[in-house]
Amino acid sequence: MNDTTTTRPEIVPQGASGRRPSRRVLLAALAAIAVLAALGIYLWRQHGASDPNTAFALSGNVDVHQVELAFRVSGRIAAVNVQEGDTVRTGQVLAELDPVPFRTDVDSAKADLAQAQAQLDKSRRGFRVEEIAQARANVAQRAADLENARVTLKRQEQLVAAGLVTHQQIDDAQARVHMSEAALAAAREQLALELRGSRIEDIEAQEALLAAARARLEKTQTALADATLLAPSNGIISVRARELGAIVQAGQTVYTLTLNDPVWIRAYVPQPRLGRIKPGMRVAVTTDSMPGRHYQGTVGFISPEAEFTPKTVQTEQVRDDLVYRIRVIANDPDNVFRQGMPVTVLIAAAPAPAH
Repeated sequence: MNDTTTTRPEIVPQGASGRRPSRRVLLAALAAIAVLAALGIYLWRQHGASDPNTAFALSGNVDVHQVELAFRVSGRIAAVNVQEGDTVRTGQVLAELDPVPFRTDVDSAKADLAQAQAQLDKSRRGFRVEEIAQARANVAQRAADLENARVTLKRQEQLVAAGLVTHQQIDDAQARVHMSEAALAAAREQLALELRGSRIEDIEAQEALLAAARARLEKTQTALADATLLAPSNGIISVRARELGAIVQAGQTVYTLTLNDPVWIRAYVPQPRLGRIKPGMRVAVTTDSMPGRHYQGTVGFISPEAEFTPKTVQTEQVRDDLVYRIRVIANDPDNVFRQGMPVTVLIAAAPAPAH
């Protein structure tokens, strides 16, 4: 008995040629799609992207500012009050130098000031009654000495003819008269000076010395105040460069303070979009570390100068490649922005014109 085998017909996919598409056809189709996509992007750039009313985004980076904090005077660190990572407030005491040398200078300057003040007061008041009386008595004494010297000279001149005195004795008597006259003149000048009081030039000189002493006191008091290092503004201590007991010179960094309020963001706007950016306009800022979270910001600065070469352009295509730096001042209530962090600045669509 013969077995009969039934053969089923093979099902062939239906197509234009009745065969599967070749690899060459697939590559051509992909190339056509790529060309259409590139054409669409080009058309969007020429029409949609240049539309001044559409919303757009700018890429930027957080540009945190830092301050190197140091003492204005030299000395030994006696206290360091904050650590790296601590949040500080304006006016907070961060570190202190040993105040003993500065206080000693202040005390010495106060003593010099008191002495200068006393000298000025004395010059302004003039001489006391007792000093004037003493000057009068000195004049009277010098006058008596002169009278006595003259009498002695006259007597010896009468005896010289009789040979009872020598010519040397006469010369000595005359010298005493001259000395007594000079002493009397000096005593009278001193009395007149005390009666008139201090000269205006002497008073002005004392006033100048007093002003110099007062300036030295203010300088020492300033140095004492500078021995305390205060936070100039709110921020975070990012570096603590010196430790307790270290001897520091004026200007040597003790702390590095990072200013995180407000946060500055540096971004670049292309030349075709420059007309949409205005100082003071509100923007939104996003970051990858907080997806979906928008932070409020304000445009604070627009550079007046284009960046990236060429500076001088000849075609519209090259002009589109120019960008302008802008600064956005952003709020950071979550304390997430860090130096150099990439962010996105969102510019809202322009409002539709009223009809």
